Amino acid sequence: MTKYQIKPWLRRYEDMAEIHREADVVVCGYGGAGASAALEARRAGAEVMVLERASGGGGATAMSSCEMYLGGSGGTALQQALGIEDSTENMIAYLEECFGTNGDPAKIRAYAEGAAAHFDWVESLGVPYKREAIYERVVEPFGDESLLFTGNERAYPFDRLAEPVPRGHVPSREGNQGGMIFMQILMRRVEEEGVEVQADARVVAIVQDQADRVRGVVAKIDGEERFIKARRGVILTAGGFVMNRAMIEQHCAQVIPYAEPYGSPWDMGDGIQMGLAAGANVMNMSEVFLSLAVYPPAKLTFGLLINARGQRFVNEDAYLARLAHYAVQQESQEVYLLVQNEDYEMSHYMDPLHIAGTGDTIEEVEREAGLPEGSLQQTVAYYNGFAAKGEDPLFHKAPTWIKPIDKPPYALVSYAPRDVKYPLGEAPGYLMFTLGGLQTLPSGEVLTPQGDPIPGLYAAGRTTAGLPRTSKGYASGMSVGDATFFGRLAGRQAAGNN
Repeated sequence: MTKYQIKPWLRRYEDMAEIHREADVVVCGYGGAGASAALEARRAGAEVMVLERASGGGGATAMSSCEMYLGGSGGTALQQALGIEDSTENMIAYLEECFGTNGDPAKIRAYAEGAAAHFDWVESLGVPYKREAIYERVVEPFGDESLLFTGNERAYPFDRLAEPVPRGHVPSREGNQGGMIFMQILMRRVEEEGVEVQADARVVAIVQDQADRVRGVVAKIDGEERFIKARRGVILTAGGFVMNRAMIEQHCAQVIPYAEPYGSPWDMGDGIQMGLAAGANVMNMSEVFLSLAVYPPAKLTFGLLINARGQRFVNEDAYLARLAHYAVQQESQEVYLLVQNEDYEMSHYMDPLHIAGTGDTIEEVEREAGLPEGSLQQTVAYYNGFAAKGEDPLFHKAPTWIKPIDKPPYALVSYAPRDVKYPLGEAPGYLMFTLGGLQTLPSGEVLTPQGDPIPGLYAAGRTTAGLPRTSKGYASGMSVGDATFFGRLAGRQAAGNN
């Protein structure tokens, strides 16, 4: 056992003195993955019970804007309505470049082949989608549009390997309430179709028999431990481990100095630890999603991201997770954005405390910020020489975002997470959540280190190493899309396990 496993996450079926309740399928966690799994298992004819640690469902999905990264099969109904085509192979080419050797080819293909139909399923629940797209460089729509670019589709090297297609599908709404809208609709369907939901139920152990088959779980309800038997299978959908400091320290301690955890308070890794106790393999545990919110506004993309040596390190038109991936590799995670007067605009992602230097010349900015003498001047001079021709030979920023930096005054905005110039707690930093977990088949079966399925055990969502595997290739919508899509597959698989 790993050092953070201090709880008795495993109980033996033969030691259970009493069965308090039972169902065909027991789902542990009532976020996007758990609700999707429960609904599909129920529709497949299983008696289903959901156990949720909190006082109500929703999980991290309800906290999100509920963008889902969908496409392939010629395009979703929404994409096709807007005249956008997206082949399955085009989507696979993009996803393969996103995650490289970290990616799971089987999950990538299953997702790309089924994502368009998954959109139909989501819309059939009653989730509203407007047949309108926004093509600007944004993190989420300004208004009630339902389709947008949410990743690196238009950035190098992805634009050389796959046709750029907008795949971010978001419920039509004003304001950042998409996740709440989606989960309210999904949970209403779950409960209308006869799934039993037990809130305030902390699952404390997996129950496994001597033949290694999972037979149910032990949950603490009303202060008492109760054995809930699963006749067909248990599905672990309890979220990631971003709120478990001990697990973060063991698996991805590199992010602790600069990243703030983002997720549900219950993302404590319970599902992962129960899976481990049952003999499961974990993978990708050191990888996290990171966010460096350099934009919006989009025009800040005309600026240059530099490190403490005054050098560029990435194409600035990449998605915020990819920007963060490269930013944290810089010394002390010290990064800056150089912008000129016509492109500078304050946003809620920055304030005047973050201005490291200003001036009417690049030399003045460099000196005020304390950068090595001549470093920023050389970087800007080299960039401007090619920018006048619409080129960026070093990092291949798209021509759309290339122009000379020659309109003073200039400002250098700091994104260093712990710069001593800033008052404690007011320095900009990075948000993160985990991307590692149980190893599973696309259909949800949890695997041992030898690659064998553990009988009766399934998982989906951030409890698993799912579709998104790195911040370097992450796009908004991959987590909710992954959780709901593979949650559905796990639900169907568990329900059919007679």
